[in-house]
Amino acid sequence: MIDITLQNFEAELIQGSMQQPVLLDIWAPWCGPCKSLGPVLEKLEVAYAGRFKLAKLNSDEVPEIASQLSQMFGVRSIPFCVMFAGGQPVDGFVGAIPEAQIREFLDKHVPSGEMLEAQEEVAEAEGLMAEGDLESALVKLQAAVETDPANDQARFDYVRALLELDLLKEAQAAFAPVAAKAADTLTPHPRFAALGLWLQACERTAAGLDIGALQAAIAANKRDFEARYALAQGLMANQSFTEAMDELLEIIMRDKAWNGELARKTYVAILELLSKPAPKPAANEPKSALELAGRAVVPPSDPLIDQYRRKLSMALF
Repeated sequence: MIDITLQNFEAELIQGSMQQPVLLDIWAPWCGPCKSLGPVLEKLEVAYAGRFKLAKLNSDEVPEIASQLSQMFGVRSIPFCVMFAGGQPVDGFVGAIPEAQIREFLDKHVPSGEMLEAQEEVAEAEGLMAEGDLESALVKLQAAVETDPANDQARFDYVRALLELDLLKEAQAAFAPVAAKAADTLTPHPRFAALGLWLQACERTAAGLDIGALQAAIAANKRDFEARYALAQGLMANQSFTEAMDELLEIIMRDKAWNGELARKTYVAILELLSKPAPKPAANEPKSALELAGRAVVPPSDPLIDQYRRKLSMALF
Protein backbone atom coordinates (compact mmCIF):
# COMPACT_ATOMS: atom_id res chain seq x y z
CA MET A 1 0.00 0.00 0.00
CA ILE A 2 1.18 3.52 -0.75
CA ASP A 3 -0.09 7.00 0.03
CA ILE A 4 -0.56 9.19 -3.04
CA THR A 5 0.58 12.83 -3.10
CA LEU A 6 1.01 15.43 -5.82
CA GLN A 7 4.71 14.59 -5.80
CA ASN A 8 4.40 10.83 -6.39
CA PHE A 9 1.09 10.72 -8.28
CA GLU A 10 2.62 10.27 -11.72
CA ALA A 11 5.34 7.79 -10.75
CA GLU A 12 3.29 5.60 -8.43
CA LEU A 13 -0.17 5.79 -10.00
CA ILE A 14 0.14 6.66 -13.70
CA GLN A 15 3.43 4.93 -14.43
CA GLY A 16 2.98 2.27 -11.77
CA SER A 17 -0.31 1.16 -13.32
CA MET A 18 1.48 0.45 -16.60
CA GLN A 19 3.24 -2.39 -14.80
CA GLN A 20 0.38 -3.67 -12.62
CA PRO A 21 -3.18 -2.50 -11.87
CA VAL A 22 -3.44 0.06 -9.07
CA LEU A 23 -6.61 0.57 -7.02
CA LEU A 24 -6.82 4.11 -5.67
CA ASP A 25 -8.89 4.53 -2.48
CA ILE A 26 -10.01 8.16 -2.07
CA TRP A 27 -10.89 8.72 1.60
CA ALA A 28 -10.96 11.33 4.38
CA PRO A 29 -10.33 11.10 8.15
CA TRP A 30 -13.85 12.30 8.97
CA CYS A 31 -15.56 9.71 6.72
CA GLY A 32 -17.06 6.79 8.66
CA PRO A 33 -17.60 4.43 5.69
CA CYS A 34 -13.99 5.10 4.63
CA LYS A 35 -12.78 3.72 7.95
CA SER A 36 -14.70 0.48 7.42
CA LEU A 37 -13.67 0.08 3.77
CA GLY A 38 -9.95 0.69 4.28
CA PRO A 39 -9.13 -2.50 6.23
CA VAL A 40 -11.09 -4.61 3.71
CA LEU A 41 -9.05 -3.21 0.82
CA GLU A 42 -5.81 -3.79 2.71
CA LYS A 43 -6.84 -7.38 3.39
CA LEU A 44 -7.64 -7.94 -0.29
CA GLU A 45 -4.29 -6.50 -1.41
CA VAL A 46 -2.60 -9.20 0.68
CA ALA A 47 -5.03 -11.90 -0.49
CA TYR A 48 -4.45 -11.08 -4.16
CA ALA A 49 -0.71 -11.49 -3.62
CA GLY A 50 0.72 -8.85 -5.92
CA ARG A 51 -1.94 -8.97 -8.60
CA PHE A 52 -2.77 -5.32 -7.85
CA LYS A 53 -1.36 -2.51 -5.75
CA LEU A 54 -3.46 -0.53 -3.27
CA ALA A 55 -2.94 3.23 -3.16
CA LYS A 56 -4.68 5.64 -0.79
CA LEU A 57 -5.39 9.32 -1.29
CA ASN A 58 -6.54 11.67 1.46
CA SER A 59 -9.03 13.96 -0.29
CA ASP A 60 -8.51 16.67 2.35
CA GLU A 61 -4.76 16.76 1.75
CA VAL A 62 -4.78 16.31 -2.04
CA PRO A 63 -8.07 17.85 -3.22
CA GLU A 64 -6.68 18.57 -6.73
CA ILE A 65 -6.51 14.90 -7.65
CA ALA A 66 -9.63 13.88 -5.76
CA SER A 67 -11.80 16.54 -7.39
CA GLN A 68 -10.45 15.83 -10.88
CA LEU A 69 -11.28 12.12 -10.59
CA SER A 70 -14.67 12.87 -9.05
CA GLN A 71 -15.55 15.13 -11.96
CA MET A 72 -14.33 12.56 -14.46
CA PHE A 73 -16.60 9.85 -13.05
CA GLY A 74 -19.43 12.13 -11.94
CA VAL A 75 -19.03 11.17 -8.28
CA ARG A 76 -19.62 13.50 -5.32
CA SER A 77 -19.10 11.24 -2.30
CA ILE A 78 -16.44 9.11 -0.65
CA PRO A 79 -15.14 6.52 -0.22
CA PHE A 80 -14.53 6.43 -3.94
CA CYS A 81 -12.21 3.82 -5.46
CA VAL A 82 -10.70 4.13 -8.94
CA MET A 83 -8.89 1.37 -10.81
CA PHE A 84 -5.88 2.49 -12.86
CA ALA A 85 -4.51 0.23 -15.59
CA GLY A 86 -2.19 0.99 -18.47
CA GLY A 87 -1.60 4.49 -17.17
CA GLN A 88 -5.28 5.51 -17.12
CA PRO A 89 -8.32 5.43 -14.80
CA VAL A 90 -10.56 2.70 -16.22
CA ASP A 91 -13.31 1.98 -13.67
CA GLY A 92 -14.45 2.70 -10.13
CA PHE A 93 -16.98 2.17 -7.38
CA VAL A 94 -18.47 4.32 -4.62
CA GLY A 95 -19.16 3.47 -1.02
CA ALA A 96 -18.17 0.79 1.47
CA ILE A 97 -19.57 -2.08 -0.59
CA PRO A 98 -19.32 -5.70 0.66
CA GLU A 99 -16.09 -7.63 0.20
CA ALA A 100 -17.71 -10.04 -2.27
CA GLN A 101 -18.63 -7.14 -4.58
CA ILE A 102 -15.13 -5.69 -4.31
CA ARG A 103 -13.72 -9.08 -5.34
CA GLU A 104 -16.03 -9.11 -8.36
CA PHE A 105 -14.80 -5.64 -9.28
CA LEU A 106 -11.15 -6.63 -8.87
CA ASP A 107 -11.55 -9.83 -10.88
CA LYS A 108 -12.66 -7.75 -13.88
CA HIS A 109 -9.44 -5.77 -13.90
CA VAL A 110 -6.57 -7.70 -12.33
CA PRO A 111 -4.82 -10.70 -13.85
CA SER A 112 -5.48 -14.15 -12.45
CA GLY A 113 -2.65 -15.94 -10.71
CA GLU A 114 -2.05 -17.95 -13.88
CA MET A 115 -1.99 -14.81 -16.04
CA LEU A 116 0.47 -13.16 -13.68
CA GLU A 117 2.70 -16.22 -13.88
CA ALA A 118 2.53 -16.08 -17.68
CA GLN A 119 3.50 -12.40 -17.67
CA GLU A 120 6.54 -13.20 -15.53
CA GLU A 121 7.52 -16.01 -17.92
CA VAL A 122 7.29 -13.60 -20.87
CA ALA A 123 9.43 -10.99 -19.12
CA GLU A 124 12.10 -13.59 -18.36
CA ALA A 125 11.91 -14.98 -21.90
CA GLU A 126 12.37 -11.54 -23.46
CA GLY A 127 15.51 -11.10 -21.37
CA LEU A 128 16.82 -14.44 -22.60
CA MET A 129 16.00 -13.54 -26.21
CA ALA A 130 17.91 -10.28 -25.85
CA GLU A 131 20.90 -12.33 -24.68
CA GLY A 132 20.56 -14.65 -27.68
CA ASP A 133 19.45 -17.69 -25.66
CA LEU A 134 16.48 -18.59 -27.88
CA GLU A 135 16.20 -22.20 -26.72
CA SER A 136 15.75 -21.26 -23.05
CA ALA A 137 13.40 -18.44 -24.01
CA LEU A 138 11.31 -20.84 -26.06
CA VAL A 139 10.68 -23.08 -23.06
CA LYS A 140 9.38 -20.16 -21.01
CA LEU A 141 7.28 -18.77 -23.86
CA GLN A 142 5.66 -22.14 -24.52
CA ALA A 143 4.75 -22.37 -20.83
CA ALA A 144 3.35 -18.82 -20.90
CA VAL A 145 1.15 -19.53 -23.94
CA GLU A 146 -0.13 -22.76 -22.42
CA THR A 147 -0.92 -20.97 -19.16
CA ASP A 148 -2.56 -17.93 -20.80
CA PRO A 149 -3.49 -18.58 -24.44
CA ALA A 150 -4.95 -15.06 -24.76
CA ASN A 151 -1.64 -13.37 -23.90
CA ASP A 152 -0.83 -11.72 -27.24
CA GLN A 153 2.69 -10.70 -26.25
CA ALA A 154 3.54 -14.25 -25.19
CA ARG A 155 2.19 -15.69 -28.43
CA PHE A 156 3.97 -13.12 -30.60
CA ASP A 157 7.29 -13.82 -28.91
CA TYR A 158 6.67 -17.58 -29.04
CA VAL A 159 5.96 -17.65 -32.79
CA ARG A 160 8.88 -15.33 -33.43
CA ALA A 161 11.27 -17.55 -31.46
CA LEU A 162 10.05 -20.62 -33.35
CA LEU A 163 10.65 -18.92 -36.69
CA GLU A 164 14.07 -17.70 -35.64
CA LEU A 165 14.93 -21.30 -34.72
CA ASP A 166 13.60 -22.51 -38.11
CA LEU A 167 10.82 -24.56 -36.49
CA LEU A 168 8.24 -23.86 -39.19
CA LYS A 169 5.64 -26.52 -38.38
CA GLU A 170 5.61 -25.57 -34.72
CA ALA A 171 5.32 -21.89 -35.68
CA GLN A 172 2.38 -22.62 -37.95
CA ALA A 173 0.57 -24.44 -35.15
CA ALA A 174 1.28 -21.67 -32.63
CA PHE A 175 0.15 -18.98 -35.07
CA ALA A 176 -3.10 -20.69 -36.08
CA PRO A 177 -5.17 -19.42 -33.09
CA VAL A 178 -4.39 -15.78 -34.01
CA ALA A 179 -4.43 -16.08 -37.80
CA ALA A 180 -7.84 -14.40 -37.90
CA LYS A 181 -6.48 -11.43 -35.92
CA ALA A 182 -3.63 -11.08 -38.40
CA ALA A 183 -6.08 -10.93 -41.30
CA ASP A 184 -8.65 -8.65 -39.62
CA THR A 185 -8.67 -5.32 -41.46
CA LEU A 186 -11.36 -3.73 -39.27
CA THR A 187 -9.39 -4.07 -36.03
CA PRO A 188 -5.83 -4.60 -37.29
CA HIS A 189 -3.17 -6.19 -35.15
CA PRO A 190 0.06 -5.04 -36.84
CA ARG A 191 2.39 -7.37 -34.95
CA PHE A 192 0.38 -10.49 -35.81
CA ALA A 193 -0.03 -9.26 -39.39
CA ALA A 194 3.76 -8.93 -39.57
CA LEU A 195 4.17 -12.46 -38.21
CA GLY A 196 1.71 -13.72 -40.81
CA LEU A 197 3.74 -12.27 -43.68
CA TRP A 198 6.95 -13.66 -42.22
CA LEU A 199 5.32 -17.05 -41.89
CA GLN A 200 4.17 -16.91 -45.54
CA ALA A 201 7.72 -16.11 -46.59
CA CYS A 202 9.04 -19.08 -44.63
CA GLU A 203 6.39 -21.37 -46.11
CA ARG A 204 7.17 -20.28 -49.67
CA THR A 205 10.89 -20.71 -49.08
CA ALA A 206 10.38 -24.15 -47.57
CA ALA A 207 8.38 -25.16 -50.65
CA GLY A 208 11.42 -24.33 -52.77
CA LEU A 209 12.83 -21.09 -54.21
CA ASP A 210 15.51 -20.99 -56.91
CA ILE A 211 17.36 -17.86 -55.84
CA GLY A 212 19.64 -17.95 -58.87
CA ALA A 213 16.71 -18.15 -61.28
CA LEU A 214 14.98 -15.26 -59.49
CA GLN A 215 18.07 -13.08 -59.68
CA ALA A 216 18.45 -13.90 -63.37
CA ALA A 217 14.82 -12.98 -64.02
CA ILE A 218 15.27 -9.63 -62.24
CA ALA A 219 18.48 -8.91 -64.15
CA ALA A 220 16.61 -9.49 -67.41
CA ASN A 221 13.61 -7.40 -66.37
CA LYS A 222 13.79 -5.04 -63.40
CA ARG A 223 9.98 -4.81 -63.45
CA ASP A 224 9.53 -8.54 -62.85
CA PHE A 225 7.89 -7.79 -59.55
CA GLU A 226 6.77 -11.38 -58.94
CA ALA A 227 10.38 -12.55 -59.08
CA ARG A 228 11.60 -9.65 -56.95
CA TYR A 229 8.92 -10.21 -54.33
CA ALA A 230 9.74 -13.93 -54.20
CA LEU A 231 13.40 -13.01 -53.71
CA ALA A 232 12.41 -10.64 -50.88
CA GLN A 233 10.43 -13.47 -49.28
CA GLY A 234 13.45 -15.73 -49.44
CA LEU A 235 15.59 -13.07 -47.79
CA MET A 236 12.92 -12.46 -45.16
CA ALA A 237 12.68 -16.18 -44.40
CA ASN A 238 16.44 -16.26 -43.90
CA GLN A 239 16.16 -13.25 -41.56
CA SER A 240 18.09 -11.03 -43.97
CA PHE A 241 15.57 -8.30 -43.24
CA THR A 242 17.40 -5.24 -44.55
CA GLU A 243 18.22 -6.99 -47.82
CA ALA A 244 14.55 -7.98 -48.12
CA MET A 245 13.49 -4.36 -47.60
CA ASP A 246 15.94 -3.24 -50.28
CA GLU A 247 14.23 -5.54 -52.80
CA LEU A 248 10.77 -4.44 -51.69
CA LEU A 249 11.79 -0.80 -52.01
CA GLU A 250 12.69 -1.42 -55.66
CA ILE A 251 9.10 -2.56 -56.26
CA ILE A 252 7.61 0.35 -54.33
CA MET A 253 9.65 2.94 -56.25
CA ARG A 254 8.49 1.50 -59.57
CA ASP A 255 4.87 0.63 -58.73
CA LYS A 256 3.51 1.60 -55.32
CA ALA A 257 0.13 -0.08 -55.92
CA TRP A 258 1.47 -3.40 -57.21
CA ASN A 259 -0.59 -6.39 -56.01
CA GLY A 260 -2.65 -4.40 -53.53
CA GLU A 261 0.40 -2.60 -52.15
CA LEU A 262 1.83 -5.95 -51.05
CA ALA A 263 5.43 -4.72 -51.24
CA ARG A 264 4.69 -1.76 -48.98
CA LYS A 265 2.74 -3.91 -46.51
CA THR A 266 5.58 -6.43 -46.32
CA TYR A 267 8.15 -3.66 -45.91
CA VAL A 268 6.11 -2.20 -43.02
CA ALA A 269 5.78 -5.71 -41.54
CA ILE A 270 9.55 -6.08 -41.45
CA LEU A 271 9.87 -2.72 -39.70
CA GLU A 272 7.33 -3.99 -37.17
CA LEU A 273 9.33 -7.16 -36.61
CA LEU A 274 12.53 -5.18 -36.13
CA SER A 275 10.97 -2.64 -33.77
CA LYS A 276 11.27 -3.19 -30.06
CA PRO A 277 8.16 -2.72 -27.88
CA ALA A 278 7.89 0.48 -25.87
CA PRO A 279 9.87 0.22 -22.61
CA LYS A 280 8.15 0.32 -19.26
CA PRO A 281 8.43 3.78 -17.72
CA ALA A 282 10.99 4.30 -15.00
CA ALA A 283 9.77 5.35 -11.59
CA ASN A 284 12.42 8.11 -11.43
CA GLU A 285 11.43 9.66 -14.76
CA PRO A 286 11.06 13.44 -14.43
CA LYS A 287 7.61 14.35 -13.21
CA SER A 288 5.23 16.66 -14.99
CA ALA A 289 2.05 18.45 -14.03
CA LEU A 290 -0.99 16.38 -13.12
CA GLU A 291 -1.92 14.21 -16.11
CA LEU A 292 -4.61 11.60 -15.60
CA ALA A 293 -3.98 10.10 -19.02
CA GLY A 294 -0.25 9.76 -18.36
CA ARG A 295 2.60 10.36 -20.76
CA ALA A 296 3.06 8.30 -23.89
CA VAL A 297 6.11 6.06 -23.64
CA VAL A 298 8.23 6.23 -26.77
CA PRO A 299 10.66 3.44 -27.57
CA PRO A 300 14.26 4.51 -28.05
CA SER A 301 15.22 5.45 -31.59
CA ASP A 302 16.94 2.77 -33.68
CA PRO A 303 19.16 4.30 -36.39
CA LEU A 304 18.65 1.38 -38.78
CA ILE A 305 14.87 1.44 -38.47
CA ASP A 306 14.84 5.23 -38.77
CA GLN A 307 16.91 4.96 -41.94
CA TYR A 308 14.54 2.47 -43.55
CA ARG A 309 11.49 4.45 -42.50
CA ARG A 310 12.96 7.48 -44.26
CA LYS A 311 13.64 5.40 -47.36
CA LEU A 312 10.01 4.28 -47.43
CA SER A 313 8.72 7.83 -46.96
CA MET A 314 10.89 9.09 -49.81
CA ALA A 315 9.67 6.28 -52.08
CA LEU A 316 6.02 6.94 -51.25
CA PHE A 317 6.06 10.73 -51.33
